[in-house]
Amino acid sequence: MHSNNFDLLSYFHRINYTGPAAADTVTLHALMRHQLFAVPFENLDVQAGRIVSLDPDEIADKVLKQHRGGYCYEVNGLFAMALEALSIPYRFVAARPMFYPVRRPKTHMAVIAEVDGRQWLCDLGFGSYGIRAPMALDDLDSDIIQDFDTFRLSRDASGEYLLQAKVEGEWCNQYGFDLTPQEWIDFAPANYLNSTHPDAIFVHKRVIVQHKPEGRLILLGDRLKTVTANGVENRQLTDDEITELLKHQFGLSAV
Repeated sequence: MHSNNFDLLSYFHRINYTGPAAADTVTLHALMRHQLFAVPFENLDVQAGRIVSLDPDEIADKVLKQHRGGYCYEVNGLFAMALEALSIPYRFVAARPMFYPVRRPKTHMAVIAEVDGRQWLCDLGFGSYGIRAPMALDDLDSDIIQDFDTFRLSRDASGEYLLQAKVEGEWCNQYGFDLTPQEWIDFAPANYLNSTHPDAIFVHKRVIVQHKPEGRLILLGDRLKTVTANGVENRQLTDDEITELLKHQFGLSAV
């Protein structure tokens, strides 16, 4: 995943990272955490009637220079640029979201990185119940606690992985995937669907998620959900409050 607009030092500055730049487990975990806490998941381009660009140069420009966020292809694509710059092997995989009432196509993108002899699921773009740190693919059927969230990876006889999150005490399926490598262009149809289809949630309403060490902020339409270890708070916002929230909490301007 290469972009002429991507610069590793600019990326470190954007995600507030000052640690070492090595192709190892510690760096992989640190970069995912720093990017997750600095770059919001957001669909403002879709809400403005635009098809999200999958041009790597435009993604790097959008996130690094325009100080924007993006949805899964953009934020995971940016992360892949950093992995490539650090010579960390990785592959894109296609995942099937599984929290819908009906079976959906594999429209989600995740990244599998390999460091220190282990493969890790990395995902910075799944929204409210996305993982908050890399998950080792060989650590199966175990409760993985990440801050105040708990996740679990399992695998069936066909080789399909299942990611689950514990939501209000119950295990909820998030998405399924296998390790078949996907080319970047393979996500073009799913990106077009998510940018234009009337049934896509990104077309329906504004979706912005900002993960923080202490929790996450989730803006769906005009409703703000604040999730921390102490619980969940919901409230409806006015247009003026949304404008202020975009600027001061998410670091975004309406587009």
